[in-house]
Amino acid sequence: MSQDDLVVVTGAGGFIGGHLVRVLQQRGHKKIRMGGMGFIETHKAECMLSVLISTHMLVAAKEAGTERFFYSSSACVYNGDKQTRTDVTALKEEDAYPAMPEDGYGWEKLFSERMARHYREDYGIATRVARYHNVYGPEGTYDGGREKAPAAICRKVIAAKLSGKHEIEIWGDGEQTRSFMYIDDCTEGTIKLAHSDIIQPLNIGSDELVSINRLVDIVEKIAGLKLKRSYKLDAPKGVRGRNSDNALIKKLMNWAPSIRLEDGMEKTYKWIHDEMTSGKVSVVNALPRQALAAQ
Repeated sequence: MSQDDLVVVTGAGGFIGGHLVRVLQQRGHKKIRMGGMGFIETHKAECMLSVLISTHMLVAAKEAGTERFFYSSSACVYNGDKQTRTDVTALKEEDAYPAMPEDGYGWEKLFSERMARHYREDYGIATRVARYHNVYGPEGTYDGGREKAPAAICRKVIAAKLSGKHEIEIWGDGEQTRSFMYIDDCTEGTIKLAHSDIIQPLNIGSDELVSINRLVDIVEKIAGLKLKRSYKLDAPKGVRGRNSDNALIKKLMNWAPSIRLEDGMEKTYKWIHDEMTSGKVSVVNALPRQALAAQ
């Protein structure tokens, strides 16, 4: 793909898409067109409707004679039986089958992966598929119910610090584990995979496994305070543990996400703090709206 090729980024008004457009512009691309765990567990039908977007985009790509098509899938495609322990074995790409993905969202992603594969096999479109693992960073959603744990924790710690009420509520027991990938690693991996000859779905995620309690520790250290923790054991909390096995991406691309969680969280905390203290959102409204779960 040359800098003169037309690049269409769907969802460019969102978090990952917006960062991807910025990086493409920085790298000299001028022809860029844009389109504008609690939620996933309680809106399964809405999540599955995304299959219409994926299908229509593949149909449109074929009709337009598109040469290369990148699809952003998710670690939610992986078999739930392999994610029942906090000391989870990192998920390899082959672990998506036999299929038992996250209900709703995971099934939509897995189906769309297969659609991309068949459009490559039947129509010759060079489809590339990434399975993202919990992307976070500045300019992402941090309230309203759709945010992931890193942003939610930053928001709640900041709100507690500003209000003087040094308490935080965590969904589950806080021992559930995840890996979290900073947005700069995500955009770099996306561009590398999109330009590659790799035809199978590939993990793009950090392999730095942490508990939600440890994530709170990190944000407390950044903020310079300690909070009293309460645990909402009956709240949605997703799988018990999830981590990315990066052996295949290292073998095929000689690269893997490498930004340390502490470094990425510090940048994310600063951005959310600036947003919350700029007058765009009230501290009172920021306090109770989303507890700490992870996709």
